Amino acid sequence: MESLNRMAIELVDEVLDFADELGVVVYELDSGATVIDCGVDAEAGLEAGLLLTEVQTAGLATVQTRMDEVAGAPVPHVELTTDHPALALLCSQKAGWELAFEGEEGGPGFDGLGSGPARALVGQESEFQAVGYYDEFDLTVLTIESIDLPDDAVAEHVSELTGVEPSGVFLPTFATGSTVGSVTMAARAAELAVFRLFELGYDPTDVLTVSGSAPVAPVSYDEGVAMGRTNDALAYGGQVYIQVREDSDVFDELPSTAAEEYGTPFETVFEEADWDFYEVPGSVFAPAQVTVDVVDGPTRVLGGTDEELLAESFGFA
Repeated sequence: MESLNRMAIELVDEVLDFADELGVVVYELDSGATVIDCGVDAEAGLEAGLLLTEVQTAGLATVQTRMDEVAGAPVPHVELTTDHPALALLCSQKAGWELAFEGEEGGPGFDGLGSGPARALVGQESEFQAVGYYDEFDLTVLTIESIDLPDDAVAEHVSELTGVEPSGVFLPTFATGSTVGSVTMAARAAELAVFRLFELGYDPTDVLTVSGSAPVAPVSYDEGVAMGRTNDALAYGGQVYIQVREDSDVFDELPSTAAEEYGTPFETVFEEADWDFYEVPGSVFAPAQVTVDVVDGPTRVLGGTDEELLAESFGFA
């Protein structure tokens, strides 16, 4: 397999070439790193979100929108399909890099969550050992979910851990409460299913192909509301088909319906956890419904969507 970062950088070049058409704004930091505002101050749209999802998955997934319904209302949905789920989803798309910096002399700090192939240059997360993949390349991209644009401190941190010069670091950034935030989150249905299987002890290299779909949550500039809606889109509206090599008794625990918290809107779940992402039980981060197709074996349909809860979360009048 070619370098995930090399493949992702080719897509970043496309973002840069069509920045105006996509509605993104490009900044070069003093360090030489490149920040791409995809939804902090910039008003990028659906197409920017789709292309950024391709960047997050290093070009190893097909990403598109379709029109569907939630409680009878027409809503765009994002579909993602990949035949390289371990690499595209666990080693690249997963949001596994916490970025937290205190401000100097009482100034504002920075808080964000990173995803994308830069993680494969670091390789500290357990997924990389399970998959057996570590990347090497002289350019890198880390997409960041944050209400603030990253500064040189963030870029130099990424540079140090990845071993890439700051001038080779690209940081596309978006807020949860943005169109790109809603789109890229909806594209995570497949990733959540594969990661949930990994958490349950299933070998990720036995996952052969996966397709996921989820509705695009209406944008709210209130980050608490946005976090709730985008996660509800997955837990109550996300649907996944997953083809695996081996049967297992853990599949029943795969959908979000298996979690004790199922039925509670995510905004409430986050509030009860004092808005600490890492204090929320991992079982709730899962798609609502999953079809597990075991090659030359049984096919199981697990869980189910809840459009009534989703319509309430989305604020449908």
